[in-house]
Amino acid sequence: MKQTWRWFGPHDTITTADMRQCGVQGVVSALHHIAPGKVWPQDEIKTRQAHISAFPDGTASGLAWDVVESLPVSETIKTKGPDYTSHIANYIESLRNIAACGISVVCYNFMPILDWTRTDLRRRMDHGGNAMSFNLIDFVAFDLHILKRATAADDYSAEILSQAAQRFSELGADGALQLQNNIIAGLPGANDTWTLQQVRDNLATYAQIDAAKLYSNMIDFLAEVAPVAQDLGIRLCCHPDDPPFPLLGLPRIMSTQADYAKLIQDVDVAANGITFCTGSLGVDPDFDGPAFIRALGHRIHFVHLRNTTREKPSDGKRTSFHEAAHLEGDTDMVAVIQALVAEEAQRRETGRDDHEIPMRPDHGQDILDDLTKDSMPGYPLNGRMRGLAELRGIMAATLHAQR
Repeated sequence: MKQTWRWFGPHDTITTADMRQCGVQGVVSALHHIAPGKVWPQDEIKTRQAHISAFPDGTASGLAWDVVESLPVSETIKTKGPDYTSHIANYIESLRNIAACGISVVCYNFMPILDWTRTDLRRRMDHGGNAMSFNLIDFVAFDLHILKRATAADDYSAEILSQAAQRFSELGADGALQLQNNIIAGLPGANDTWTLQQVRDNLATYAQIDAAKLYSNMIDFLAEVAPVAQDLGIRLCCHPDDPPFPLLGLPRIMSTQADYAKLIQDVDVAANGITFCTGSLGVDPDFDGPAFIRALGHRIHFVHLRNTTREKPSDGKRTSFHEAAHLEGDTDMVAVIQALVAEEAQRRETGRDDHEIPMRPDHGQDILDDLTKDSMPGYPLNGRMRGLAELRGIMAATLHAQR
């Protein structure tokens, strides 16, 4: 696999020199300053490529922009709201501009309103470092007592509601504001940054949209853009829901292997593919990474290797969890990597030109001097470097065993 690294641009606290010293082979980036629904101009894409290709001193870095993550799908497209046609046209124009600049992998997601969601961005771990986490009780406290969603109480058990009320009473004003900001102020790479009122307003636009309707809207979106991507030589890859269960009463439709199997069957175009994220999918206790790869690996265009540990409290499949070190969570990372390496070998044997799948060490715990730096939550230098080193070791050992 090609070992890549997510980079947020010149304002990122991590530099291209840092990435090269970590052994990074390629870069994953996006133009987050351009609002969803707007066109990515070629000059903006080329400017980001120039930043990636140079060290801070101006000399060549040897790195290139390999994966766009993400070209966001606007709420207008997800809901088929006003200006839908123009947003689709803008998405297609952005794809054309991305292809013209030589980038061939584009990640996106179809999560409504909230993108990936955590309740604590720097939870203290036993080893002294920090990790991001999702606590179900904290989220329900936000849903009922901060957001005050009208029908929220209908979505949870009496026990969960009682615990959430107790938790909210303990937060205080500062704690409640911190929880609100953690959930809606915008995590790194999220499509949008919302205010509390904007979340309420956007929830109203989903009043008539259930899981079937949201999925239908996604198929309509892909029917428009996937054939264009195919003609352009772009591989589109949908990121799974994170976490992989409904939030705020909203449907989430890309959470399981079965969801992806249906998606690639319903839009059977090679360009329509998968971002295989072991961290997001792995929160589901039924997730079997190697089985997923064996069944659907031919459509995996991009890989996020990350681990999570499920925790109590839980409510069915809705569970609390924290972001574990890459080799320490619920997902068997060794077995996953072995299956991915086998998929790459099969692609080489059949002559596919995408036989080397781009991967990145997704997220990372804050360790060592990450704890004193102002890095983006989930994207520290040392924590991700540790993860990449561990994953690289498994890949090297797997390849050696195959010789």
